[in-house]
Amino acid sequence: MSSAPILETTAGDPERPRHVAIIMDGNGRWAKRHHQPRLFGHKAGVEAVRRVSRAARELGIEALTLYAFSSENWRRPEQEVRDLMGLLRHFIRSDLAELVRENVRLRVIGDYRRFSADVADLVDDAVARTAGNTGSLLAIALNYGSRAEIANAARELARRVRDDGLQPEQIDAPAIEALLETRDLPPLDLLIRTSGEQRLSNFLLWQAAYAELLFVDTLWPDFDAATLREAIAAFGRRQRRFGGL
Repeated sequence: MSSAPILETTAGDPERPRHVAIIMDGNGRWAKRHHQPRLFGHKAGVEAVRRVSRAARELGIEALTLYAFSSENWRRPEQEVRDLMGLLRHFIRSDLAELVRENVRLRVIGDYRRFSADVADLVDDAVARTAGNTGSLLAIALNYGSRAEIANAARELARRVRDDGLQPEQIDAPAIEALLETRDLPPLDLLIRTSGEQRLSNFLLWQAAYAELLFVDTLWPDFDAATLREAIAAFGRRQRRFGGL
């Protein structure tokens, strides 16, 4: 898995992934390159979210999942966390009308209720107002951690064994998947991480079991429609065997 830029193109129409997830990394480094504070980079990152989500719709991607705030991000300086919450508020207020107009269904995964009550209420309202939409799906991971997600599923299965008569031999991969927060999303096809880092950082660990992984050097604020098209072209050149020949 190379972090080299993806510059090749292919003729024809390569297979499109149904579900793309992105670890949006590099806002701080982008700001540093521009001799600006980190908030400047995070604001540019929000603009990238707008560009890429629109491009994903145009390219026919059924579901786009973005890692916006991890359960580990609470370790960042308090002011930076406040800035990120402010940007989240602004994004919901300014972009919700477009999501409704464009028939986008918003989903949120993660324990976002740990955020302040006003942010959680904004999230609930946005999800409710787009729930009836039938177009593409935009999933935002907020205070999300994959290990906690899997542990929660295991805890619920243990409760069902204790209280509901579930037999241990009935616990299989589909039983676990049915309790994950992504259970109503298509299987993950392509996971992209920006900024040259090559790790999953506790993001969609179960879901990524057979996803194609792509690590690109582009910092998130510079990620655009062209970069996404290149990533999809790279996906189309992969041979997905799922353990077979």
